[in-house]
Amino acid sequence: MIQTTFQNIEESLKQLPYSLQVEVFHYIEFLKSNYAKQSIQEPEIKQLKKRDGFGIWQGKISMSEDFDAPMEEFEEYM
Repeated sequence: MIQTTFQNIEESLKQLPYSLQVEVFHYIEFLKSNYAKQSIQEPEIKQLKKRDGFGIWQGKISMSEDFDAPMEEFEEYM
């Protein structure tokens, strides 16, 4: 499978103009520099923090007693 992949890449590269072949080479170097180190190590699986669902904000949010009372600034519109 790997040999077939290399052959496909080689055939595709031969069809590209030289300037694009250079771009492909630069991209390969970029991938090597950024991802080669990560592939050696086992990838880290991030555990999402479990959320409890209903009631997780209980006691953290409060509303004033006069929340639904008319505001003085809007008296002329009412």
